[in-house]
Amino acid sequence: MNNKFDLTIIGGGPGGYVAAIRATQLGLKVAVVEEREMGGTCLNRGCIPTKSLLHAAEIYHTATHAADSGINIEQVSFDYAKIAAKKDAVVKQLRAGVEYLVKSNGGTILPGRGVIQDKNTIEVTGKETQIIKTDQIIIATGSRPFKPPIPGIDGNKVLDSDGVLNLTTCPDKVVIIGGGVIGVEFATIYKSLGKEVVIIEMMDSILPGIDLEVSQALRKSLERKGIKIFTQSKVTSLKSDTKAVCTFENQGKELSAEGDIVIVAIGRKPNSENLGLENAGIELERGFIKVNDSMETSVKGIYAIGDVTGKVLLAHVASEQGLVAAANSAGKHQKMDYSVIPGCIYTSPEVATVGLTEAEAAKKGSPLKIGRFPVSANGKSMIMGEKEGFIKIITDKATGEILGTHIMGPRATDMISEMCIAMKLESTIEEVANTIHPHPTVSEIIMEAAHDVEGICIHKPRR
Repeated sequence: MNNKFDLTIIGGGPGGYVAAIRATQLGLKVAVVEEREMGGTCLNRGCIPTKSLLHAAEIYHTATHAADSGINIEQVSFDYAKIAAKKDAVVKQLRAGVEYLVKSNGGTILPGRGVIQDKNTIEVTGKETQIIKTDQIIIATGSRPFKPPIPGIDGNKVLDSDGVLNLTTCPDKVVIIGGGVIGVEFATIYKSLGKEVVIIEMMDSILPGIDLEVSQALRKSLERKGIKIFTQSKVTSLKSDTKAVCTFENQGKELSAEGDIVIVAIGRKPNSENLGLENAGIELERGFIKVNDSMETSVKGIYAIGDVTGKVLLAHVASEQGLVAAANSAGKHQKMDYSVIPGCIYTSPEVATVGLTEAEAAKKGSPLKIGRFPVSANGKSMIMGEKEGFIKIITDKATGEILGTHIMGPRATDMISEMCIAMKLESTIEEVANTIHPHPTVSEIIMEAAHDVEGICIHKPRR
């Protein structure tokens, strides 16, 4: 094999493999160095396996409530080992697809760990050690679960997200440290399967950074389902014995929560160590690789994308960064635009957001107009038995510019793309309101909320 490449990508996750395919499409000879599985955290230990578990939990929950729709199902049960096996089968199939796509486009996959020797040389340590010569490099090494310095954190009943996804038996009681996206999604999985769940969050509210009205509404929804939530709480110790015990401080009191497992879900840490960054003079900031809008590092010809940059830790952002970096490595001049990034939370009901929160928009100083519409007034949602949630659209009063959209409800994660396109094309709220939406669909709530911005919503009582 000729070990000389136009571009070598270290990491085959949603940023790395997308960059590899685009670079080959642009005529470059490309290698991807991956020490674990192609597809990275998202496909193997994150987005995909968690959504598989969530889907199974949703089916079980629907079956146990089927009588509400006149469907009688007796003795509903689940086999967690088969749920886990289905998850693994989905991951395996998608991973094989990623490998095929890279290879079919002419890319080379090199199993092993890539260490930069200089700006044009990479050592790959796998079954055999080999030296790669390359004109340019993209670093796409991702991140891993953050491990906080809590006494007892190494106990055998304390798991991070990776550990939870390896389970083949279902815990009856689960304690979750962290009320962010990962925490509330795991809470949804196990509560939907009928298990006891406790969430312990240090901040004032769950889902810090999400529009407060939405996070408060979701908290009420989760609590109505029986999930116990403690905010403004600091975990002081963990113990693994016959049960897992989590001790924490809440409003000056020492409390404890017991479970079969404790899930630690309080953030991610960049995989920026032991890559030889110092050999090429690549600058870091708080452990993350510094990049400009072209995704180039402090060293010309070396790019970085995805979680390791610390910009926005989402798979779809990593993929877009990969497209930008690949284009620039092929001689084009593209810049990354972070202005319209959707965020999706796969709880029940789902949450999806894009743009500014109400608090962020208010800080800009311009008068706002906000439209809302409840899921309970939507016909399709009512048919589905979904009554919780709402949509909230934030606009500039003077111009009609859409500043942000926040949806809590069924299929929110699928519907948010409409508002992303509207914002990307700089559509006004009037243009969204005047777009005919199909009936009956959940997506009609977008049109209704757009009308509500102007106070002329048809299916909302006047106040």
